Amino acid sequence: MKKCRKIFSGIILTIIMVPYIISACLLVKLPDAHASGDLDHIRNYWITVFPNEENATLTIYYNLDWEVMDSDSEGPLSWVNVGIPNSHCIDYGADSECIKDLEVTTSGGTNMKITFDREYYEGEIVSFTFHITQDYMYEVNRLTEGETVYDFTPGWFNDILVDEFDLYWYSDKAISWSPSCEINEEYLHWHASLDKGEKFPVQVTYPNDALGFDESKKFDGGESDDDDPFAVIGGLIFLFAPIFFVWKIVSLIKNYADGANFGSGSEKKVTRTLIEYYPACPGCGAARPEGKDNCEYCGRSLIKKKEKIEEKDIPKEESEVRGKTTNGTYRFASSPNTYVRVNVINVPVVHHSSSRSGGGGGRSHSSCAHSSCACACACACAGGGRAGCTTKDFYNTNLKLANIRRKAGR
Repeated sequence: MKKCRKIFSGIILTIIMVPYIISACLLVKLPDAHASGDLDHIRNYWITVFPNEENATLTIYYNLDWEVMDSDSEGPLSWVNVGIPNSHCIDYGADSECIKDLEVTTSGGTNMKITFDREYYEGEIVSFTFHITQDYMYEVNRLTEGETVYDFTPGWFNDILVDEFDLYWYSDKAISWSPSCEINEEYLHWHASLDKGEKFPVQVTYPNDALGFDESKKFDGGESDDDDPFAVIGGLIFLFAPIFFVWKIVSLIKNYADGANFGSGSEKKVTRTLIEYYPACPGCGAARPEGKDNCEYCGRSLIKKKEKIEEKDIPKEESEVRGKTTNGTYRFASSPNTYVRVNVINVPVVHHSSSRSGGGGGRSHSSCAHSSCACACACACAGGGRAGCTTKDFYNTNLKLANIRRKAGR
């Protein structure tokens, strides 16, 4: 009888756990033989931010070099969506001739839809620039009394790799920022390469009297919950504990099958970027000051060409540059406008106990391959092809501000 009860209990437990086991198995990401077939690739993604003194809005310049990798699966590239922070975009404009039309779309989220002057096909790169003036980006006295914090998460791309991401923030009167970055004279400068779906949130803090901050424009992280918090927490534990338990088991099995384990050591990884500058700003014609990547007058990028290179690609006559293995930007002696930027990081050493070979052709992609999302919120793809993603107004206001034109200035 006792044996029967054990068998019966085992059957009941198995029935209860089956949905969790199935869910956990679905979470295991199998190797994708088609992952290399991307529709697009972003070579460069530059953003320059200017806080406006009179009303503390942000004027943001977006510069993108967008390469079409596949124009057969979903047709040529004729428009893209780039996520912007929220619906309070009070002014915008195109700064490239290749842009035929700009439109802020707010159906299920906020994006800038950029329509190009023609269709772009596989192997072509469309380089375009536009700007917006954005409100509701800060909160007064958020972390410290007497200080105002800007939160900015640039639009990210769920299914597109970004080779070079650079964010420049005009730093006059700023007192702190996160994460750490280079300080390039008048600009804070963050640099990274972004994986698919990777976000790059930043915070910049000012004294309350530095700019024309409005205390009523308050950041709202979410609504309060009147339910008993202990009851809610207990319910969540009851719901997700079995899933977590099974997920951990599946993860252990998967790691064991992969045969990978990480050592405690690290190795130095050196990346080199070849940068060729315009001798003068392509936007306003101002001369390029030494050491600056963006025009101090109009914010346009001064970089003509930017690409990853290996040490062997550096000409032999540039012996001073070839030997550099420390962080810095080094000038080519043979060209006044060409430099190599060296970036050195320490990465963990990975030891594999088994080797794998792979192959196979074909490809696959999601319906959101030609889109990006903005703000620090969850993204859910909407539609197919070169479609946008849903976001929410993370600054939680219902004001509808009239469009205004940014006064000529900086």
